[in-house]
Amino acid sequence: MSVAFSFAVVVIGAWTLSRGARALGLPAILGMLLFGVTYAALSGPLLPPLAEEIGAISGFLTTTALIVILLRAGLGIRMRGLRAIGGSAIRMAFIPCLLETGFATAAFIVLFGFDPLTALIGASILAAVSPAVVVPSMLDLKERGIGTEKDVPTLILAGASIDDVVAITIFTGALGLFTAGAGGQPAAEGAGVARAIINLPVSIVAGVGVGVGIGFLLSWFLSHYYERIRATEKALLLVMVSLLIVELGTVAPIASLLAVMTVGFILLERAEHVAHEMASKLSKLWVPAEIVLFVLIGLVVDLPTAARAGLPGLGVIGIGLVGRSIGVLASVLPDRRLNARERLFALIAYTPKATVQAALGAIPLAAGHPAGAEILSVAVLAIVVTAPLGLILIRAFGPRLLGGDTGPVSG
Repeated sequence: MSVAFSFAVVVIGAWTLSRGARALGLPAILGMLLFGVTYAALSGPLLPPLAEEIGAISGFLTTTALIVILLRAGLGIRMRGLRAIGGSAIRMAFIPCLLETGFATAAFIVLFGFDPLTALIGASILAAVSPAVVVPSMLDLKERGIGTEKDVPTLILAGASIDDVVAITIFTGALGLFTAGAGGQPAAEGAGVARAIINLPVSIVAGVGVGVGIGFLLSWFLSHYYERIRATEKALLLVMVSLLIVELGTVAPIASLLAVMTVGFILLERAEHVAHEMASKLSKLWVPAEIVLFVLIGLVVDLPTAARAGLPGLGVIGIGLVGRSIGVLASVLPDRRLNARERLFALIAYTPKATVQAALGAIPLAAGHPAGAEILSVAVLAIVVTAPLGLILIRAFGPRLLGGDTGPVSG
């Protein structure tokens, strides 16, 4: 089966199921995710495996799709809104993730009998909220005027972008301790912990700094040559520069996805006419990117692997979410602008897991960790349980808890 045929199957099949989900009053994203899960389950005996054809470029496709949605997120955040939610956004960026990591670490130790380091590796994979689910859902609410009076969707967007950085940094540090120990370097453990602690604020500050710098340059360039460069070319340039930023993040301690989002934010502040043009183009590009992203996430979900996690896996996920919920409430309770319904929505919106779990779940197994298979099982189970649940809850309760238009969602 050729790559062209594979893409045709992905787009047509996922689009069909997305329309079916929408007809049932469910988010279209759920249909795309279901297509990927179903295809993965049936591939082999009934269908040719897509992974063989697109596996080599799946990382690139996923990254590109995430770039599109994070640029759209940045292009939707204004400075005045960010000032209003500043304290809450900072708390939402750190407290829920750290508490979920702590709760899930304890749960792994008790329910799976893991040692503390192994438990921390598994917990840090689970602790990240999914930008692929949260960002488009919040943008949809903003476009429909839901929650915009107090900028609740913006609060979720800003917090979630750093939440992932925190989880990935903890995971990187914990896995580094394992690989150092496996290589006979136990003395490196203290240095590894210190490095992980230092890298977290450094990567966040560096990510914002890189995003601001490149955002200013692009704002000047795209404004100066506004009439000479077509809108489609501007959008292509913006995405390509963002890909370079992400690549930079693989060789330097930079929160690259946060940097990409910051580029969009600076564009809106410095060159609003360009930002609106880019937002329009990226919204069109998101149509195929969304399909590819959620099908690829679905293809990672192996139902037998998820089933192996069983009740202990559900227990770890549930206990972790209890910690996250406590963290969300601790983050939003000091904000007197928000009422009880808006705080409840923030808790719901911080539930879904998908992107980070799909990307990191198999890494401990590939690194030769003896508990890698169990960690992967729990990560896959987290996607199966929380991604559909989070999508449905955001779709059902967003308009009710935040008020505003209650018409059909776009995704």
